[in-house]
Amino acid sequence: MSKNLNEIKTEVLAFLADTNKKYTAQSLSQAMGYDKAEDFTVVVKAIAKLEQESTIQITKDGSLRMNQAKPSYTGSFTQNARGFGFVKTEELEKDIFIGKGKTNGALQNDIVRVEITRDEQPLQDKSAEGVIVEVIERHTARLTGEFTPFNTKDQEETGFIGSVKPQNHGFDNLTALIKADGLHPVEGEIVVVEVTDYPDKQHPFVVAGNVIQQIGHKNEPGVDILAILNMFEIPHEFPEEVMEHANEVPETIAPDDLKGRTDYRDVMTITIDGADAKDLDDAISLSKLANGNYQLGVHIADVSYYVTENSPMDREAYERGTSVYLTDRVVPMLPQRLSNGICSLNPEVDRLTMTAMMEIDHNGGIVDYDIHPSVIHSNYRMTYSDVNEIITNKDEALREKYSEIVDMLENMAQLHDILYTKRVRRGAIDFDSREAKIIVDAEGHPQDIVVRERGVGERMIESFMLSANETVAGHYTKKVLPFIYRVHEQPDEDRMQRFLEFVTAFGIVPQGTKSSIRPKDIQNIIKEVQGETYQPVVSMMLLRSMKQAHYDVEPIGHYGLAAEDYTHFTSPIRRYPDLIVHRMIHYYNDHKRPDSERQEKMKAKLSDIAEHSSKMERRSVDAERETDSLKKTEFMLDKIGMEFEGIISSVTGFGLFVELPNTVEGLVHISMMKDDYYNFVANHLIMVGERTGKTYHIGDKVTVKVMDVNTDTRDIDFVLVKGENDSETGLTHQGKNKEFNRNKGRKGNNRSRRRNNKGDGKDKQARPETASKSTGYKGKANPNPNNKRTNNNKNNPVNAKKKPAAKSNRNFVIRKSKGK
Repeated sequence: MSKNLNEIKTEVLAFLADTNKKYTAQSLSQAMGYDKAEDFTVVVKAIAKLEQESTIQITKDGSLRMNQAKPSYTGSFTQNARGFGFVKTEELEKDIFIGKGKTNGALQNDIVRVEITRDEQPLQDKSAEGVIVEVIERHTARLTGEFTPFNTKDQEETGFIGSVKPQNHGFDNLTALIKADGLHPVEGEIVVVEVTDYPDKQHPFVVAGNVIQQIGHKNEPGVDILAILNMFEIPHEFPEEVMEHANEVPETIAPDDLKGRTDYRDVMTITIDGADAKDLDDAISLSKLANGNYQLGVHIADVSYYVTENSPMDREAYERGTSVYLTDRVVPMLPQRLSNGICSLNPEVDRLTMTAMMEIDHNGGIVDYDIHPSVIHSNYRMTYSDVNEIITNKDEALREKYSEIVDMLENMAQLHDILYTKRVRRGAIDFDSREAKIIVDAEGHPQDIVVRERGVGERMIESFMLSANETVAGHYTKKVLPFIYRVHEQPDEDRMQRFLEFVTAFGIVPQGTKSSIRPKDIQNIIKEVQGETYQPVVSMMLLRSMKQAHYDVEPIGHYGLAAEDYTHFTSPIRRYPDLIVHRMIHYYNDHKRPDSERQEKMKAKLSDIAEHSSKMERRSVDAERETDSLKKTEFMLDKIGMEFEGIISSVTGFGLFVELPNTVEGLVHISMMKDDYYNFVANHLIMVGERTGKTYHIGDKVTVKVMDVNTDTRDIDFVLVKGENDSETGLTHQGKNKEFNRNKGRKGNNRSRRRNNKGDGKDKQARPETASKSTGYKGKANPNPNNKRTNNNKNNPVNAKKKPAAKSNRNFVIRKSKGK
């Protein structure tokens, strides 16, 4: 036989495909004309290879048959801490469930190819199941975590100097083994690992790599935040060429800078921001016209004048996408020379701006507007707290201090009421989800958690920014020119259906269906639960039902705001899309309408910017949540044994999540509910005791005791002391913290259930975003019949005791677990 193995494989496949006869390996070899013993050996090798490739099957009776092609899809993989996961595809509406052991070494967010092993069962509300057959693209090249060294014997046996437990979200079961080729950190040091070897079927929870960066010891101040920045690969230092470019920007404006700009330096203009804000990118002017209408000027720092296209600062701003706010620090999108200097609308200095000047009638209608480059001279730097005191509390001292602008401030409040009423009338959804502020000391240790209260000052600036954003978007939608928009789509039908079923448990009869529900209908639901104990829970469930707002080149509108047109125009210092919007305004002001070919190129580039900016925004939100989660668990470390009042924020098959008034959230695990045997009723989201009939619902008030706090996993464990209608369960109240009871808020912290919903900056209503997947047991009542916690680390080759294993070419297996 002169044919090679691949040729024989092709011949075997062609022969099996063209005949209906049943063959064994021997009869097939004979039928193909290969009668010699050496020929038969080659045929057997070809059959074995084809079976290994899952192209053919050998049945129980030894006959051969072609494998039927299984449907396969490509998508992004999300892994659960328990080992199973989901693959999100464009073709299927529901994610494909991937069982434990069927992930084929895929890691969080990898692009994978999955074959369906069980079709979707809509009547049973079960998604399709599958197995990952190929990892197409690795998402993670670096991991961040704490280094643990191996002793000399383990180093000699394994070839690795130690291990790192990744802190990256979604890598709970993974261990990174550290090669000797890179840096050699000390025990307890937080490091960055560059992955060189990825999991395989033999080692599904192990990677190997080199330490490429030592961030600092875990106990050093600020290292925890630096670790999170590295975990999400957020750059926090500017390259030298970027700083050089920034230093070339002048600190004052020159006469030539004023060409083509409308001069508003003689117009009374103010900024209103938080007391600790340093990058003041928006200023307001307001006057009453002779016809009774309001003339509102929204003046935004003209960052695009200094950050020119394809310059070092522009490229860096594009990569960052947004500024990142992490508890006690800001990682800016632009160097501080710009963000806190020439681009910040500080009082008593001239600044270049982009203005949306709007005439607004008493119904909130914008009857006239103009969008143009400008120059302003801000007269006052106001804070939200002072504005609230002046308008709401009529503080005499402050009204005297700012007597020159008191009338303007009161007119602003009136205009806000008009604009807010207009938004409500058209159906805009006001989630009013308040945010927690974590107060830390000089070394970053949390001292208190307070809930940010939004007064009239915050709300009226929000109204003015929303109006400017809508006006700019509407202008370019009408012109049908390439532009970038902030969009928010109709909610996902399945999620909305679950939400509608959820609210019926509170006696609410929603209007509309899952496919046709309007923002106005959702607004009515929010009104119905106003003031109820379960109001924050309903708001939270509603947020999870919404799709995530993002950037796009198509003006499809904003569902949450009930706005036909919307963009981001008002924060170019901290958001790259806003900077691009300004750049496009300049371009269209200075050039003739581009031809169709030019428009197509512009649209393609803007589409890439929109997609990248949306990803960077999500990265920023994830980093902010991770930081909040860490600081909240740190804050609870010295509260173990104390009791607090809270509400049940979620009911799952493995227990109850309870949220305290200061937004801290913890889990009452089902194993700790020892007064009865509890069943989880999934379709009603309740927990019911078999013997007592005691029932726990979302929104119930409970008293809990802090049992354990784990800053590594960001988990807080509670035990129930008293339910809403219960008597004491025998536990003694001790150490009740009054700080919790004076603050009110509704956000969570547990790592497995992300609650925080960051919004679109000052336009707080533009917040809806997709929630992460539940870590519960889908559709199963009481999946843990013995009410016990399970060990999630039994498959981890570092944590588990091992028998001697076959050698791997990557030498992954560790025989002893010393040093862990």
